[in-house]
Amino acid sequence: MGFKSGFVSIIGRPNAGKSTLLNALLNQKLAITCDKAQTTRDNIQGILNSEEYQIIFTDTPGIHKPHHALGRNMNKGVYSAMQDVDVIYYIVDATKSFGRGDEFVLEKLANVDSKVFLLLNKIDLVPKEKLINLLDKWQHNFDFAQIIPISALNHENLKRLIDITLPYLKSDFPYYPNDMVSDRPVTFRIKEIIREKVLNKTQEEVPHSVAVVLDEFKEMDNKAFINATIIVERDSQKGIIIGKQGNMIKSIRLAAQKELKLMLNKKVVLELYVRVEKKWRDNEAKLKNLGYSDIDE
Repeated sequence: MGFKSGFVSIIGRPNAGKSTLLNALLNQKLAITCDKAQTTRDNIQGILNSEEYQIIFTDTPGIHKPHHALGRNMNKGVYSAMQDVDVIYYIVDATKSFGRGDEFVLEKLANVDSKVFLLLNKIDLVPKEKLINLLDKWQHNFDFAQIIPISALNHENLKRLIDITLPYLKSDFPYYPNDMVSDRPVTFRIKEIIREKVLNKTQEEVPHSVAVVLDEFKEMDNKAFINATIIVERDSQKGIIIGKQGNMIKSIRLAAQKELKLMLNKKVVLELYVRVEKKWRDNEAKLKNLGYSDIDE
């Protein structure tokens, strides 16, 4: 077949398993994951290299009904990622019924030129009979190029997914160096790891209102110094993140520090601060400062 390369966008509703799939395909953690919806806010490219191919995957935020400027920008990022790619992976949670949100996504997909694969995720949680019925139902909803049941968490059927994808890739040369795994700099990944720890350790009131700003990142031979600020919208949220006697922010700091040490392969000294920016998710100037408002209309 010769060398193959191309672009694949991973789209879907919130919590369908997009970031888990990207991490599984690359066999390393590139995108943060959490059981709370809208964990992913930015398009993240992950590059899978081998001697026979290079596939550039784009993980995207979950398509949702936006309630503020941040949500609108997230959706615009997804729609942008659906253009000019070889294949779109539309990943759905096989444990959930087809609904209005899925209809909305299919309406958007009807207007793209790319081939669309339906990935029925979390098949490890679905009885075989139900899965067969689900496959039959989805086949009647859209003209998918391929329908592939997978379990991103258990890496089930992912090799087959790659094998099926390769013939759809249009290029025969690599777009990136073969040692490059992402288009995102290390500073972006540092902020995301800190935000992930906040999401995993706080309750529903806090996660969607959180952003992280990197104030300082200084690397030495065997040590890294990181200062970051956690942005929230209300004083009550600041109190939750700091916690009683500072216990919550200490827990967040230690968890983030542990993962950052593994990522950077050196000792990490992490300092965290919390600042209130009222209604930052609906303020275009603040969104731009935080890096969430760079998608063209």
